[in-house]
Amino acid sequence: MTVPTVVIAGRPNVGKSTLFNRLAGKRAAIVADTPGVTRDRKEATAMLRGREVRLIDTAGLEESAPESLYGRMRASSEAAVHQADLVLFVVDARAGIVPADAHFAAWLRRQGREVLLVVNKAEGRLGSNAALDAYSLGLGDPVAVSAEHGDGLADLMGIIADFLPEPVETQDEDEDHVDRPLKIAIVGKPNAGKSTLLNRLLGEERMITGPEPGLTRDAVTVEITDTDGTRIEIVDTAGLRKRARIEQELEKLSVGASIGALKMAEVVVLTVDATEGIQDQDLQLARLVEREGRACVIALNKWDAAADRNAVRQAVKDRLETSLAQLKGIEVVTISALTGQGIDKLLPAVRRAHAVWNLRVPTGALNRWFEHALARHQAPLVQGKRLKLRYVTQAKARPPTFIVFGTRVEQTPEDYQRYLVNSLREEFGLPGTPVRFQFRGSKNPYADEDDHRG
Repeated sequence: MTVPTVVIAGRPNVGKSTLFNRLAGKRAAIVADTPGVTRDRKEATAMLRGREVRLIDTAGLEESAPESLYGRMRASSEAAVHQADLVLFVVDARAGIVPADAHFAAWLRRQGREVLLVVNKAEGRLGSNAALDAYSLGLGDPVAVSAEHGDGLADLMGIIADFLPEPVETQDEDEDHVDRPLKIAIVGKPNAGKSTLLNRLLGEERMITGPEPGLTRDAVTVEITDTDGTRIEIVDTAGLRKRARIEQELEKLSVGASIGALKMAEVVVLTVDATEGIQDQDLQLARLVEREGRACVIALNKWDAAADRNAVRQAVKDRLETSLAQLKGIEVVTISALTGQGIDKLLPAVRRAHAVWNLRVPTGALNRWFEHALARHQAPLVQGKRLKLRYVTQAKARPPTFIVFGTRVEQTPEDYQRYLVNSLREEFGLPGTPVRFQFRGSKNPYADEDDHRG
């Protein structure tokens, strides 16, 4: 299935990143009042009216010399527009239509792309006045929204879905999927043995290693073929340390590249020094992996140097159970990258994590689980009314994402959400992968009346 691309474009500081976060359903882009905060293109997958889309936030469109920073940012934004199925051209209702809006609107009309004009920051009467002014841009009917307050977002999502091309099944989709390499990122603190691990997997001294932390400064990508013929793309990353310790500009760039590699990965191998055990920094990295929706395997490295292996194993198990519940059941593989001990168990663990991350639960089995879960532990009362969770569907895999529909379900307490996640993990065997639940309330105007009668 081809996934359509929706690009958000416009002048700096018109609220593109705020709109991006709203449509993506998470705080994926940095937002500030200062113009020009977004410099690189930011991508996220969003579900809009049941359609999966690739959403791209761009830097502000500005007239600048090509060699300047802002000129390069504009070139990046223009490149994104050229691959778009739909461009959301955002203008600022508070500022009104300015000459730069007209300039870039004229440029967009020449690009041969579908364009939807979005008038942002349109709270109250300001919205209708600004929308009338926006007709002057010649981009059709404008849609007035307030991304900050969420006003008009539901209508916008519906209009976007109407603009998108019909889904197209590609005949060779399954073959293409099989042919794509499995993408792994090796992450961890400095000197945890990440580069030694990559060298061991490659069977050659591809990366410089040594006792000094921080030898790897950039994310380095290599490809190997596993014993079963699986192509695997591995990225070795610079060590990630606490933010307060990141001082030099070069290290800041290295950390940025490492996090970027993590976000592009399908499975993350979190490399932990067995002689130190699971530290707070390791847990922070694991939580980052979970937030980004990646599968994870822990490689407990330097196992040959662990003094009391039973004690280390139990301490790691206890720490994960108490401090990493959101990746419950994560697989831990004990290895020594230096000697090769346990290395043969790592890639099979990665493939298992990848399979879970890609899992789609059969609809019938999902519905039976949902009924049993509600029967075992009925939905809670909120403000004296029982929440009505009516049905559940799996929106996507990678990671497994489920949507619960019903009356006022968006008010579902966190402890009940955790109950559903843990119950689903146990029922379908989903260890060590992020599981997403979204709760969408009924649009039925008689919902409150139904609740009152019920």
